[in-house]
Amino acid sequence: MTPTALGLALLVPALAALAVAVAGRRARLWRIGRAARVDWARGLLALPKRYLVDVHHVVGRDPFAARMHALVAGGLLAGSALAALALVPPLGGSRLWWALVALVFAAMLAGGAMVGRRRYPVKPARLSGGRFQILPFLLIGYGLGAFLVALDAMLAGAVAPLAWLGLALATGAGAGLALQLDRGPMRHAFAGAAHLAAHPRPERFEGVRETALRPLDLEAEKLGAETPADFAWNRLLGFDACIQCGRCEVACPAFAAGQPLNPKRLIQDLVATLTPGEGATAYAGSPYPNARPVDGRRGPDRPIVGAGALVHPDTLWSCTTCRACVEECPMMIEHVDAIVDLRRFQTMELGEVPEKAAAPLAELRLADEPGGRPLAARTDFAAGLPLPLIGAKGAAEVLLWLGEGAYELRYGRTLRALVALLHKAGVDFAVLGPEERDCGDLARRLGDEATFQRLARANIETLAKYRFARILTADPHALHVLRNEYPAFGGRYEVVHHAAFLDELVAAGRLPLGAGDAARVTYHDPCYLGRYNGEFDAPRRLLDRLGIERVEMERAGPRSMCCGGGGGAPVSDIEGERRIPDIRMAQAGATGAAIVAVACPQCTAMLEGVTGDRPEVRDIAELVLAAVEAASATPARRPEPVA
Repeated sequence: MTPTALGLALLVPALAALAVAVAGRRARLWRIGRAARVDWARGLLALPKRYLVDVHHVVGRDPFAARMHALVAGGLLAGSALAALALVPPLGGSRLWWALVALVFAAMLAGGAMVGRRRYPVKPARLSGGRFQILPFLLIGYGLGAFLVALDAMLAGAVAPLAWLGLALATGAGAGLALQLDRGPMRHAFAGAAHLAAHPRPERFEGVRETALRPLDLEAEKLGAETPADFAWNRLLGFDACIQCGRCEVACPAFAAGQPLNPKRLIQDLVATLTPGEGATAYAGSPYPNARPVDGRRGPDRPIVGAGALVHPDTLWSCTTCRACVEECPMMIEHVDAIVDLRRFQTMELGEVPEKAAAPLAELRLADEPGGRPLAARTDFAAGLPLPLIGAKGAAEVLLWLGEGAYELRYGRTLRALVALLHKAGVDFAVLGPEERDCGDLARRLGDEATFQRLARANIETLAKYRFARILTADPHALHVLRNEYPAFGGRYEVVHHAAFLDELVAAGRLPLGAGDAARVTYHDPCYLGRYNGEFDAPRRLLDRLGIERVEMERAGPRSMCCGGGGGAPVSDIEGERRIPDIRMAQAGATGAAIVAVACPQCTAMLEGVTGDRPEVRDIAELVLAAVEAASATPARRPEPVA
């Protein structure tokens, strides 16, 4: 073994020791967080799959970034391990072994060059600068230096001067990488791995759409998160896993609309709160659009939110809870959970909610309905249509959950279409009528967990009085709450969305179809139906059964853009530069479609509020009813099988 090769083999464990010391110092900051139950055995065993499959499934959406990451991470880890193994005598003396080491470090060098190419000469706006701009040079320096040492060892010392230069380069760059494990971009490397092993939602890695908010102990001394110490320690770890790639920033509808929210900046502000300080942080990425002024004081025991803190309240209330940021995050960080925890403290401990949100929350507490309207008036939309009450029947095959939108004239048209279709298909259904309270979605997203839990328990008690096989609803927000969040309180039901249910009826021949609308249609995925509940196919399959020409928007399916109607955003009403539904409708118009098919009352209201020349907004139930009514005037056709 050449002297420089021995030096490289000894350098690797030395750098590893330095990295462990630096990482340990960082990890001690997480200890301020609350205790959390973590199945370490399960997490560590699953780590390779979570990293190589789940993470790279998201990273792979950008092929250049995926190749870059594979070369850099794989080359760094594999090359360093192979170099350290050269301390084993038979390996260290093998020129073939050092040829392998050189090859692996050459791959790392290529990856480092790709990192540099992505940042120079012009850095994309979504990527953070600062220390991240130094990263390519450190990666290239370590990779090049180690490659020169391995090349010299492969050639039996033929290029010794280059090898000594390479060893110096690898030492300096390697030390720089190790030191960046604390506050630099390399922190992501070890925090990311630990986060994947100790993830607060491990079911996400097992093919489960784990999207329900966790119940809050209302007997706790403090409700919600005020300081960093109020988060569970593995949540703090998750914030440190952020690589500042900016994918969440690009996906965020509030950021696009110029509201004061940037998910990447928010996560970095949460990271900054772990250390005391005041004023500007080391963050060097895109700011909050139209940022509200804050003093910037921070620390482990200081409030996170407030004009005298680091995050302005308007940043929290700008979020639509659409989970687009979570969907795009390669490190599986749970932005929405953090935002709701912070909202809970603002709402329940401080009573500080946006001015326009105070009234609906008060009505929910007093009248079980955010508009303060009589519960019995929820069925007024059905005037002239038979609407059986389950209280009179005692049992039904299907319980139709009307939802909050039933009071609105526009959503009433959707419900009338749906009720008409249920009658035409001969479905045995009924509604709760005056016994149906608000499901509590709005209260929970706005941080009023106490009101949500009261409504949930009251609704569960009511539902327990009756017999039904399934709950049907045209409201994805109610669907999500009933299906995913009521089980924590003992309410377990089979809940189906009206698009999926109508698809079943059409496929079974219970709704004969006539000629479909000739207009081209594009479908808008509701966030709480798609990203929250994984239902992307049934609405599209149903539209295809209607014989309608369907085109996709640029952002569709799991990566669809929010309409702006979730998370209480319409009542929070945080000012921005543009309206989110205007942006979404422009995307729909770009397809050339004459109709935007929707499957959510919130989406209908938001998109129909767009003025000017735009496509028509129609609920899927309305389109199906038109096709069924057309069948009475023309010979019925059997629906084509849809894959």
